[in-house]
Amino acid sequence: MVACSAAGGGFLLAVLWLDLMFDVQVLRMPGAELPEHVLASIAGYYARVTTAAAPMSRLIAAVMLATLAALAVETAQAHPALWVSCASLALAAAAILLAALRTVPAAIRLGTRRDAPLRQSALARSILRQHLFCFSAIAAVVALQLASS
Repeated sequence: MVACSAAGGGFLLAVLWLDLMFDVQVLRMPGAELPEHVLASIAGYYARVTTAAAPMSRLIAAVMLATLAALAVETAQAHPALWVSCASLALAAAAILLAALRTVPAAIRLGTRRDAPLRQSALARSILRQHLFCFSAIAAVVALQLASS
């Protein structure tokens, strides 16, 4: 189970890294409203990966569920150590729930470009913050899993 958890976490880290490659564009931009070229870049990416890439985007959801399942089995078996399993499960669940309930819906909405530029800018900035949290949480899961194996 540790290998499954670590592999799932590694896959999710790779996905988050790709997302962050677009998200970081907001860091260099002062002011509440992002320039059109930045919004177009980020929104175009999210339109492709959330909507146009179906059914491939379902793979990410499947890996999220498989990772949570592997961590739940680890926790039930108290393997490798109960605290490692519990901490890993809590971190992964927090990141995955945030992604499912807030980040993905925001990315889909940003990809439609139906909002005013100020709202799109706020969505892009919130997606960055959420992805930074998720990346940190999943990186901690991978580190815990690898250290315990």
